Amino acid sequence: MSVSKPPPPPSTSHLAIPPSSTSTPSSSASSPSATPHSTALPPPSPVKISMQEHFAINVCPGPILPIPQISDFFPRFHDYPCTPPPPREKKILKEETFNGETGGGYKDGERRESHDGDREEALDSDDDDTYLGTLEFSLLFDQENNCLHCTIHKAKGLKAMDSNGLADPYVKLHLLPGASKANKLRTKTLKNTLNPVWNETLVYHGITAADMTTKTLRLCVCDMDRLGRNEFIGEVRVALKKLREGESKRYNMGLERIAQNKETNNQTVEQGAVVGEEERGRILVSLCYNTEKSCLLVGIIRCAHLAAMDSNGYSDPFVKIILQPDMGKKSKYKTSVKKKTLNPEFNEEFSYDVALDQLAKKTLEISVWDYDLGMSNDFIGGVELGINASGQRLKHWFECLKNKGKKVEYWHTLTQQGAPSSDKPD
Repeated sequence: MSVSKPPPPPSTSHLAIPPSSTSTPSSSASSPSATPHSTALPPPSPVKISMQEHFAINVCPGPILPIPQISDFFPRFHDYPCTPPPPREKKILKEETFNGETGGGYKDGERRESHDGDREEALDSDDDDTYLGTLEFSLLFDQENNCLHCTIHKAKGLKAMDSNGLADPYVKLHLLPGASKANKLRTKTLKNTLNPVWNETLVYHGITAADMTTKTLRLCVCDMDRLGRNEFIGEVRVALKKLREGESKRYNMGLERIAQNKETNNQTVEQGAVVGEEERGRILVSLCYNTEKSCLLVGIIRCAHLAAMDSNGYSDPFVKIILQPDMGKKSKYKTSVKKKTLNPEFNEEFSYDVALDQLAKKTLEISVWDYDLGMSNDFIGGVELGINASGQRLKHWFECLKNKGKKVEYWHTLTQQGAPSSDKPD
């Protein structure tokens, strides 16, 4: 007894299995639906597909496209010639016109301007320099002591400058115009932080009320790099004329990169050149006439913002004082040398034995020099106090003679014309 098996159902899978080419006579005879006029359909041809294409069907994003188009992603696996796939149909967004037909009821150019603004905002948001952080500090002007106290509190949200996503920030201060190493102050460096807290007070000495009306304080936040050049993060500027005497004012300002144009640069250079020609620095001098010992006490306290005389941008300053007319060796003194500084602090006092009635005829010559080993010393600047002086220098001399036994301190500007008569440079 022979049993005929029914033909297998057609496969719905992508991997079609061709039917067997041989068929038994019994199976064809036993089929009740077969008719003499029906013709047998040719077997479907198998679809050739590589393993890479098979897996790409399940991972390809979006709708599954026909296999010939998927095969375009794997051209090197083509073992048989195939026709190039038809181009993909992409939805093209219609550009909005300016006449309002497709602009959704907007006026001419209104929507385009809004989109341009959105694009600019997107560009700004992607820019790394849009937000650099904030700096919190406070300023106090002490007019009695001619000091400007700058307290650097903290910074917040600084821009990351190192590969570890952090920074090594510090703050440096300059007085504008005429920024140089002479008026540069700097905080300590804090490692690996974007929110540093310094709470450090830096003091500018020799700042007068006139300086407060013309000077601007610049505070720069930088990232220290031991292996390379320190990187600039951002800065803020404060006009000192807005600061009241004796009042501490607190600031919390956002850092920014200030682009200087050529005009401001030229003005800064010109003003700096004038400062370099006329003003060579400042010196704080104290005078006191001791009636008990019948002597004049001259104190050299400190200097500020001296001119740089060495190639390294600094000086090795010391001070000479001479009481004219010349009284021999007893009339000449000099301080110790302070190495590599433009803001030296001496705190040295010298005594001249001279009667009060003769003191009115005397002139005190003070000069600041840069010490050079094995070479002639360089003259930085000088000032003369006496009856023949004028302005602040004459006022200082009169107050010393008037207030006997009282120490009178004054800041004086050093000039090129203040060189001692015996040591004037060529």
